[in-house]
Amino acid sequence: MKKTIFILLIVAMALFASGCTQEPSSEQQKETIVIGSKLFQESYILAHMTAVVLEDAGYKTDVKQGLGGTFVNYEALKAGQIHTYAEYTGTAYSQILNLEQLDDWDRQVVSDATENGLLEQDRVMVVSNLGFENAYAIAVREDWAAEHNVTKISDLEQYAAEMTIGTDPEFATREDGLPAIKNVYGFEFRDYKQAVATVMYEAIKNNEVDAISAYTTDTRNEVFNLRVLEDDQNALPPYDAILIVTEQFAQNNPDAIAAMKKLEGAIDTDAMTQLNYQFDIEKKQPRDIAYQFLVDEGIIEG
Repeated sequence: MKKTIFILLIVAMALFASGCTQEPSSEQQKETIVIGSKLFQESYILAHMTAVVLEDAGYKTDVKQGLGGTFVNYEALKAGQIHTYAEYTGTAYSQILNLEQLDDWDRQVVSDATENGLLEQDRVMVVSNLGFENAYAIAVREDWAAEHNVTKISDLEQYAAEMTIGTDPEFATREDGLPAIKNVYGFEFRDYKQAVATVMYEAIKNNEVDAISAYTTDTRNEVFNLRVLEDDQNALPPYDAILIVTEQFAQNNPDAIAAMKKLEGAIDTDAMTQLNYQFDIEKKQPRDIAYQFLVDEGIIEG
């Protein structure tokens, strides 16, 4: 009898040990996903939007808000220090891939070249096209534009030599920025001042600069009474917003990719402009803005 009890005890202990050492569930295996962002409000909002859909799928997230510019985020992605961030096709095309400027900036050509080029060069994948474009543009104060009858970039040729332009930290020197303006339009501004987007916009509001490298989805263009000039000689490429990851991350985390694909085509230009307005003017937090949008659009449940 004692021998039987002893054997049963051994079996029970073995079963208990087996239960304690079984493979963790898929929920337990899910890693914390680190999300980067650039240095402006839209990138903050998109980073938190990505975080919320991932959390809804059972992941923990860590948003690195304002991590840095294009190359800071992209190199961090390749190194595995972050797992995803929102990029723009024109930026990837010209800056990351160093592809040649096109005479005709066809949106689909740029999108296809970007997707194929990132994969071939760095094994980086486009997870989703978010559905809107936030293009670079040149903007001036409305009153000055009206006085001088300036509606397009080429109209600045006779004034640029006396003008100072405010730019974000990249536009002044990257090939698809001021160098492209000089190459296509044949003129240069007298000087430029680089700053993060908020400071750049405040500078033109306060008459500290004469023009800025505006973002087309930025509501401060309207709030600060700016005129966004037509790029009449097609100097600047399209900038469709995309989410990117490494191929290895995609292979290892199919559930995360499925969650992020819920953002495919989810945000049109008007919607993104309104989300930016909530940050800039209504002073809402980017996570709150992102969460409410996803609930309102039925992408997640509130």
